Amino acid sequence: MTLLMDLAAARRGNSPRGITSVCSAHPLVIRAAARNAAKHGDTLLIEATCNQVNQFGGYTGMQPADFVALVDRIAREERLPGERIIFGGDHLGPNPWRKESADVAMHKAEAMVAAYVAAGFRKFHLDASMGCAGEPAALDDATTAARAARLARAAEAAAISAGGPAPVYIIGTEVPPPGGADHAIAKLEPTDPAAARQTIEIHHKVFVENGLEQAFSRVIALVVQPGVEFGNENVVLYDRAKAAGLTRLLDEVTQFVYEAHSTDYQGRTALRQLVEDGFPILKVGPELTFVLREALYGLDLVATDLLPDYGDRPLCQAMERLMLAQPGYWQGHYHGSPAEQRLQRHYSFSDRIRYYWNQPEAEAAVARLLEALRGKSVPATLMRQHLASFEVFAGVALDPEKLLVAAVQRSLDDYRFAATGEAEAA
Repeated sequence: MTLLMDLAAARRGNSPRGITSVCSAHPLVIRAAARNAAKHGDTLLIEATCNQVNQFGGYTGMQPADFVALVDRIAREERLPGERIIFGGDHLGPNPWRKESADVAMHKAEAMVAAYVAAGFRKFHLDASMGCAGEPAALDDATTAARAARLARAAEAAAISAGGPAPVYIIGTEVPPPGGADHAIAKLEPTDPAAARQTIEIHHKVFVENGLEQAFSRVIALVVQPGVEFGNENVVLYDRAKAAGLTRLLDEVTQFVYEAHSTDYQGRTALRQLVEDGFPILKVGPELTFVLREALYGLDLVATDLLPDYGDRPLCQAMERLMLAQPGYWQGHYHGSPAEQRLQRHYSFSDRIRYYWNQPEAEAAVARLLEALRGKSVPATLMRQHLASFEVFAGVALDPEKLLVAAVQRSLDDYRFAATGEAEAA
């Protein structure tokens, strides 16, 4: 936790460093993150969202303790010590239950936060900005802060009961909503520094009024919009000149740094600039499952061409059937003609296909692909055709899981460079 608490001081000392927040429950993504952390002696910050993991299971079917157990198991296999893992909760608040009354939704959110603490989570993004039944879609700062204070109180009480480090907190939310926009983005403006200052001041006032001064002293970061986002088909890259006002604000609110959401697909130069400019907590999720899907589909094509009895892209076909049979995770987010929607289902930067990988049909199709290729020798020419950047895996007994993990590690290497300034040795 000291690493997180020291981010603001590192910036003030002209030695900015950051940390990657890995926001994924996919076992191969977790493995890649744990493998990288073990390799470099780094701390792994891994986060679950309120919709993904909660006391009722979320869309992954995992409660907080289940998520911790999954990460711990993989970390042990990768020889990453448990003391080098920080568990975080992202967008913790009433969002999963926002169709219910505020009273009901907030009671469930408080219980969720307590369950996260009991499971070992200690970094919490408190996000009560969304309206519940009968309320506006977005709430004012005072109401949002009051509800965040309720959640902090629940976390503080649970932490005292559970023992261990005191929690650290992130406040604020970002626009557009988490997970990326569902349309092409032509222009995106960073948060007004005056609005960021107001968010901090109102939260401070409300926390103090509720006897939560100690909790507020552990609020380490504010979520703002730095001017980065991705839609289904495009990415808005960081423009540090536009965010200069936000950077200057940190010289006045010295307790804080910013937590940058939706940093996926930014690339290492923009990511390093974010860290240097006061956005050292870099959250990434869809990019990691996007590159994993790229590699899976590449292997699907390799197997189609290499193995006469494998079939014609059966993994891709299985995912299409699954997404059509259960459209709830993509319908309403993907637009256009049927052909355009089909492309988005498989290839959108928003990567809503990630919600389907834990379905039995998807797991079976992936397992069949990996078993079909395991130990096979793939000609370099075929690897160049479908997975050109992984030609090192050609001509030897293939370990397909190792290739998939390597695909995710490459994205994580960009984030590690941004956080540390250290490039991966050739």
